[in-house]
Amino acid sequence: MEREEAVISLRLLEGQDLRILADKHGITVWKGDKKNKGWAGHVIERHLGLPLNSSQSPNFGSWELKVVPLKKLANGKIVVKETMAITMIDPVNVLLKPFEESHLLSKLKKAVVCSRMFESQHEHSTLLVKVATFDLGNAEIYNQVRADYELVRETIRTKGFEALTGKMGVLVQPRTKGAGHGSTSRAFYARTQFVSTILGL
Repeated sequence: MEREEAVISLRLLEGQDLRILADKHGITVWKGDKKNKGWAGHVIERHLGLPLNSSQSPNFGSWELKVVPLKKLANGKIVVKETMAITMIDPVNVLLKPFEESHLLSKLKKAVVCSRMFESQHEHSTLLVKVATFDLGNAEIYNQVRADYELVRETIRTKGFEALTGKMGVLVQPRTKGAGHGSTSRAFYARTQFVSTILGL
């Protein structure tokens, strides 16, 4: 299924409760007291007619699915709840490739971002709010993401991979990914304001 076709199909889910669809498709949300963290993504895959994929990030060929939670503030404003992982950072690859040839850009070009309303940890209900793709036509955002990437490149080149920190980057930050604070691997994450821009919030 091509990305454009998937986006059209996924937009039919906007406003629907993914929790009800999980039951319909036989997707486990809770097993005892352990939550299946990827359940919402599995619901979306099943909607598209895909078999349940055991790999962490299903590969749809020309596009990639991202599911991000939203939350409602006390004043009623809807905001992005957390940052969004984009791709792992391979220091050798980043040093070799300028932004235009980077994994970061190719992953952003492929992303289909589905946002869902986070109600509570119980996950009794969660509406699919919006389906969006990254707009490369916005020069200001494109240039800022490129600047964030080039800052990572320059830091690896001059100070080393270990010098990368989540404090860096305006829209895209490099930070540790994996278990615990001792993790040495790092990934590019879209900051919440960047995800908000992609979603048009």
